[in-house]
Amino acid sequence: MKTTQQNLKSTVLILGDQINRNIASLSERAPEDTRILFVEITDKFSNKQWHKQKVHLLRSAMKHFAQDLKDEGFEIDYRKAKNLEKGVVAHKKEYGATSVIAMEPMNWNGKQVLERLNIDLVRNNQFLCHYEDFAEWTLNKTKFKMEDFYRWQRKRLDILMEGSSPCEGKWNFDHDNRERPPRDGREWPSITLFKQDDIDDEILQNLDDFWGAAPRGIWPVTRKQALIRLDEFVTGALTAFGPFEDAMLGNEWKLAHSVLSSSLNIGLLHPMEVVRAVEQSYKNGDAPINSAEGFIRQVIGWREYVWGLYWLWMPEYKSENFLKAERSIPPAFLEKESTNMSCINGAMNHLYEYAYTHHIERLMLFGNLSLTSGINPQEMTNWMWSRFIDGAEWVMMPNVIGMATYADGGKMATKPYASGGAYVNRMSDYCSSCVYDPKKRTGNDACPFTTLYWDFLERNENQLSGNPRMGQQFGGLRRLSDLPEVKIRASEILTKLDDGTL
Repeated sequence: MKTTQQNLKSTVLILGDQINRNIASLSERAPEDTRILFVEITDKFSNKQWHKQKVHLLRSAMKHFAQDLKDEGFEIDYRKAKNLEKGVVAHKKEYGATSVIAMEPMNWNGKQVLERLNIDLVRNNQFLCHYEDFAEWTLNKTKFKMEDFYRWQRKRLDILMEGSSPCEGKWNFDHDNRERPPRDGREWPSITLFKQDDIDDEILQNLDDFWGAAPRGIWPVTRKQALIRLDEFVTGALTAFGPFEDAMLGNEWKLAHSVLSSSLNIGLLHPMEVVRAVEQSYKNGDAPINSAEGFIRQVIGWREYVWGLYWLWMPEYKSENFLKAERSIPPAFLEKESTNMSCINGAMNHLYEYAYTHHIERLMLFGNLSLTSGINPQEMTNWMWSRFIDGAEWVMMPNVIGMATYADGGKMATKPYASGGAYVNRMSDYCSSCVYDPKKRTGNDACPFTTLYWDFLERNENQLSGNPRMGQQFGGLRRLSDLPEVKIRASEILTKLDDGTL
């Protein structure tokens, strides 16, 4: 046990997604009265399907933050433990700490653990709308949707507002942000590759067993690096972001996307500073309204809406499986070059090399194939959580269960995001080099997306036909003259998907 003077200090536990000096549990603390506890959880990384770059990010960010706090004068207890509970108990025993303080975790299970350990919890300040405030917003609403929440956020936070009205008279400029990918071979905004230091080098030596390409300085692990990445987006990519935010290119992994999500999700950046930087760029005349509004909607609308829904519906939400989908993760999602589908191969290459794909590749490629083939939503959630650099339970669960797989039966999305190959062909350059034809639903060269789209509707007609937004789709299904052939082709596709020969 440590000395009596050390015992008088309060212990602040900092979790791996709270890497910021201004978190609620730390902002008013000083080295004289506070000791810092970090617990690196070894069980978390026992699954070797985790992406190398994600393992590196989480470990490196924690260790760099611990070093920053040590340099500030704080006493640091950085320890490894099988789980969080063992780490906290061992710390209390060694230091004689009678109480431990922490900011609320991002995830429901983490909060249960800390409450069991009698940790003194303070309100999480990493979002602009706390989940309790979100729950209050939903009261007395029989129905609510993200657009309503987003407008409420804009008003109360005074973001992109001119008095009580939205800038330029409209709330949403989404119709300006659906341009097809340019085919002119243009260069897309570049990003700084950060130099790796001794902390990084030590972590890199222990990543061989994990999946994916090795880290090479893409993802910020310090606050300074995250601020550089924010400035690069606002000054170099924001203008192009809006028009092409839904476009996909095989040879371009990020286009003009911000790649700030990992920094936001582990606390290196706060959403308000990101939003204000984008808003100021618009006010200065450096970025068009459609780009600024489109990005801000992702941050204060979608991101915060997902956070609120996660807490509103947990813990029952994690087990939802409305369509009773039970297919396992296919080989096409496990390794590069495991399918002849050009789009899935391209997205898998992005995922392998960067631990990242942007939101349309996630929803309309991985999510769409998961939905139409019937991949189990819980398996899909775990897969995305382990492979994506910005994956967290609160992020992936609503996005997979609610959006990608419609496993919640429509609590979150008003209809399933199922699509045939025509969408992929319109919004990407993948189809031109693919052995499958997006226009065909039968035959050996029929696009799996096109075939499975119709098969999905037929398989799930009883569950979905009452949805008022799907009348046109089911009308089209009933007019199909070759439905028996479609179902035969769908069966062949699903067999090939399962055995890795698609």
